[in-house]
Amino acid sequence: MFDEGRLSRRWFLLAAVTAATVPGAAEAGGYRAPRTRFGTPDIEGVWTNASFTKLERPAQFKSLVISPEEARKAEAIFARLGAFTTENPDILGQKDSEFWDVGDGLARVRGEIRTSFIVDPPDGKLPFNEETKTRFHYDEPSWKRGLDNPEDGTVTARCVASEGGYPPQLNSPDGNFMRIVQTPDQVVLMIEKYHDAHIVRMGDRRHAPSAVVSWMGDAVGRWEGQTLVIENTNFCASGLSRYGRLKLSPAATVVEKFTRLSVADLLYEFQVTDPTLYTQTWRAEMPFRRSPGPIYEYSCHEGNYSLPNMLAAVRLEERESTAPR
Repeated sequence: MFDEGRLSRRWFLLAAVTAATVPGAAEAGGYRAPRTRFGTPDIEGVWTNASFTKLERPAQFKSLVISPEEARKAEAIFARLGAFTTENPDILGQKDSEFWDVGDGLARVRGEIRTSFIVDPPDGKLPFNEETKTRFHYDEPSWKRGLDNPEDGTVTARCVASEGGYPPQLNSPDGNFMRIVQTPDQVVLMIEKYHDAHIVRMGDRRHAPSAVVSWMGDAVGRWEGQTLVIENTNFCASGLSRYGRLKLSPAATVVEKFTRLSVADLLYEFQVTDPTLYTQTWRAEMPFRRSPGPIYEYSCHEGNYSLPNMLAAVRLEERESTAPR
């Protein structure tokens, strides 16, 4: 069936990503963002961070920045297989049967083609301590998450929280749009996926009492020249269930920075300090591009049969393993 909404989204995304891949798309240094009616830099609007680039650097890349020729070869493989490896990881054919909101290429930051959003440590990997590696089996390549308990499922499989709904923001396979709304007292980062709204209190350096915790944490913001700086604390223990390998403990502090580089470019920088899980503070940089289109409704549980089907499969395996032979 013809899906006009999906077609429109593809055109919107294509326009944004095409602009992002043009050399010099971000204006030269010295750009001054327009001002809101109350005098702060105006970063309002709908933005997208859709990209082939992810938080950590894949093994296929040996450096943070690669040449245009290297990028063309890698992007061709990803566009065909959904990964930067010639071994097809998509045995179920999801890439061909689903809409992937990942743009058309690797991310460009300050004119450089980036292979990871992490810039420090230099290897582009999350600097887990040994206890964390053991706890989450990160030194066991063959280990797989159990599917027998819904509480152990990923937050995205359970439709609990999106990749970009709480700090630090990650890009997603299927929803990368963010609307920023500014008032004199608050900035709201509204994420399309799961309709997460991250509310930042402006001009207040005091965080909520330590007993007040949440998935998104407690956010206080301030302006440093052209840059919006957000400090996030008071995360709940559920941050250990975050998407992919990224984890946050209640001891984490996440500092985010948003700087408008041009009419169409918004630079997102963040650093994570969490001595419970990591050996050092780590930093990342991610580009957002202005989207000419609106945010659409996102309904996770409509027609979502993945979780009950996974549980049913495990129950079947259990019955078969105990059946008389």
